[in-house]
Amino acid sequence: MRKLVECVPNFSEGRDRAKVAAITAAIASAPGAVVLDIEMDADHNRSVITFAAPPETVIEAALNGIGKAVELIDLTCHTGVHPRIGAADVVPFVPLAGVTLDQCVKLAEKAATEMWKRFGVPAYLYEAAARREDRRGLENIRRGQFEGLREAVKTDPDRAPDVGGPELHPTAGATVTGARKFLIAYNINLQSDDLALAKEIARTVRTSSGGMPCVKGMGVMLESRNLAQVSMNLTDFETTPVHVVYERVKQLAAARGVEIEGSEIIGLIPKRAIEMAAEHFLKVEEFRPPMVLENRVEQALEGRTGLNEFLESLAAPTPTPGGGSAAAAAAAMAAALGEMVARLSKLPAGEFEADRRWFSQAVERDAESYDAVVAAYRIPKGTDGRAEAIGAAMKGATLVPLETAERVHQLSARLATLAEACPSKVASDVVTARALSDAARSGALANVEINLGGLNDEVFKGEVEARLAAIS
Repeated sequence: MRKLVECVPNFSEGRDRAKVAAITAAIASAPGAVVLDIEMDADHNRSVITFAAPPETVIEAALNGIGKAVELIDLTCHTGVHPRIGAADVVPFVPLAGVTLDQCVKLAEKAATEMWKRFGVPAYLYEAAARREDRRGLENIRRGQFEGLREAVKTDPDRAPDVGGPELHPTAGATVTGARKFLIAYNINLQSDDLALAKEIARTVRTSSGGMPCVKGMGVMLESRNLAQVSMNLTDFETTPVHVVYERVKQLAAARGVEIEGSEIIGLIPKRAIEMAAEHFLKVEEFRPPMVLENRVEQALEGRTGLNEFLESLAAPTPTPGGGSAAAAAAAMAAALGEMVARLSKLPAGEFEADRRWFSQAVERDAESYDAVVAAYRIPKGTDGRAEAIGAAMKGATLVPLETAERVHQLSARLATLAEACPSKVASDVVTARALSDAARSGALANVEINLGGLNDEVFKGEVEARLAAIS
């Protein structure tokens, strides 16, 4: 599986095309980096550049863009309706293919360290990379914006950056970086210049004010169009889909006699989100992703190559992939069946889809962890650090199947609930899914037990045994 990370840096420049072009070119100069989308907004005075790159070069691509932004953007002269604390304001890393969220956390941490070292720009870590619970949310870090934060860090240690500082860069401020799941930046423009109404609607729909789950929102004014806008981030589009947000904002605006002018997607949006909107508005009965032509072609190609290649690798006389990878693959099939049954039964399928993706990645993670063990044992005896390398590799080879077993435990509970709720016509599919999850659990636990036997770290073994007890 090809490994790809999506990075979506937001820069505090949305009016000067030459500057944004220079930042984009700097990003694209890194090996393997592909720019997917560029969005500029003059009212927000902000640009969003979406690119993808392998994990080994994504940091360099991001740093290239950050460095160019530090060179070209002066926040002391910056104005715009969007909150900001940095020239490169937010730089999130998102797992796209063959990469986990935890791996993206490590990428963000490394990027933060390099940013400070190279450019003197301190960094705050947010979302999955946050070192403090109150810094998970971007809005908490950005309180007071550049001007307020610049003064606050001088006297309040609680506002100090996580990496570097404590004072901000004089013209480039600070950057917020971290790791998160896919986010949809979605704005709805009202046929009105009533900023107070936009703020009221944003307050009603956003999670922090008791509104809709996984929605962040604010009301802003688009001076160039004389329109009020409800500007939102949807942090989990399957929990709260785009079309549901649109309908709610439309309803709230209509209650005040205001119609919707239009909506905007900033950056890119997953195909699944569009499919969900089509299913809702078109009211297609028994809609499912394979009804989309491109999805069906991709599925057919995967069936001809991906599964056969995996089975051939599994049958080959090599240590990897082995039983741990097979256990994860069985769990992925169990989750896929759960997803299918849930969709056919008009039940929530998002957790099953997330499981399927996680277990698919675990197939390769398990093989990589065992390869690391083999590599550690190949270090010549007597070499400094050999024992430590073997111990670290063995711990990794223990943790991957342990995490698989823990996730299967949760999957099994969801499948049991699904079995009670689904129609009888798909009951056999749930039976198959539960059998596969049982097999996956047994296989993963067997791998954990055999790897534990080769470890001497009693503290680590105790921690693993406690986690095993929690799912027994």
